[in-house]
Amino acid sequence: MGVDSTDVESLGIVVIPPAVRRRLASAVVLVPILLVILWVLFLGEGSPAGTAVTEPGELAVVIFNGLTFAGLLFVVSAGLTLIFGLMRTVNMAHGSLILFSGYIAIDLQQSMVGKKRNIDTNDVGLLDWIVPLLVAAVIVAVFGVLMQQVFLRWNQGEDMRQTLITLGISVILADQMLAHFGGLAKRMVWPGAVTYFFEVMGERYAMTRLFMLAAAVVVGVVLWLWLNRTRMGMIIRAGVDDQTMVRALGINITLVFGITFFVGAFLAGFGGVMAASFAGIAPGADGQWLLHSLVVVIIGGLGSIRGAVAGSLLYGMSLAAAPAYLPKGYAYYAIILTFAVLALVLAVRPHGLFGREE
Repeated sequence: MGVDSTDVESLGIVVIPPAVRRRLASAVVLVPILLVILWVLFLGEGSPAGTAVTEPGELAVVIFNGLTFAGLLFVVSAGLTLIFGLMRTVNMAHGSLILFSGYIAIDLQQSMVGKKRNIDTNDVGLLDWIVPLLVAAVIVAVFGVLMQQVFLRWNQGEDMRQTLITLGISVILADQMLAHFGGLAKRMVWPGAVTYFFEVMGERYAMTRLFMLAAAVVVGVVLWLWLNRTRMGMIIRAGVDDQTMVRALGINITLVFGITFFVGAFLAGFGGVMAASFAGIAPGADGQWLLHSLVVVIIGGLGSIRGAVAGSLLYGMSLAAAPAYLPKGYAYYAIILTFAVLALVLAVRPHGLFGREE
């Protein structure tokens, strides 16, 4: 039995029209953004970066930092977007795949250059960075497919079981990586061809960060074309929505999902090498990158490449701008503000910026 508008009014319930709700939601998002812009432009006198009026170079550096780190976040989280967002497979070992790939690439690069310690950037050619990246990403991708076929394939749709299984795998991997690679921080060395600085409005800026952003753009374009302009991409999206119908058409959906998991794990490995080059890796970094990836996917919306891009940009700019423009002495609140962004987005768009209702 339905309830019409007359019954609702008689109960004293105020019904907000959809158009008004949309305006309120837009105001909830736009007002904080306008306040932040006002602070950055004119009122951030006591912040480390100063106001944009007096310190335009600092603002440019903050923007570049946000964009380039957003590129890294996108590459790291793109694999989780495919596996968790598109395939609806919970993979809490995503951070372990990232860390594992970084360790493999570092050891391979050291063996290629011929030195075990203190590798100089001038010793590293472009192939000395690309070959370890591809080898490490492929090894991690094969491991990811084995994990999916042996442990996760039989539990599709069982989120709690998949969570517990992948958490167990991540703990085992963390212990084995600690035993094999040691407990000290390690770093992948950028190729010498991209390790130089240029000026941005009077401020020096590293070319390696723009190289990282360019790699992320290439990954995003290729991934979007694969999912939206190829037969395989259409089958993947159809299989997620209705596996039974896809199987009835004679398509081996198990093979299709295996390929998808391979690509998702490959992207995790790709991101792991970039993360190892950018900030280095150490035991415990797997949890940090898993958290970053989950935040990006949740903000952007499950299964959306556009959402992953938007989530990476929003999260990356928040991580870069918050410590720079908070008043001096309050920079330690930056992490709180970045998660306030997550809460704000979910308050307005519970399924993420580009997510869809099930």
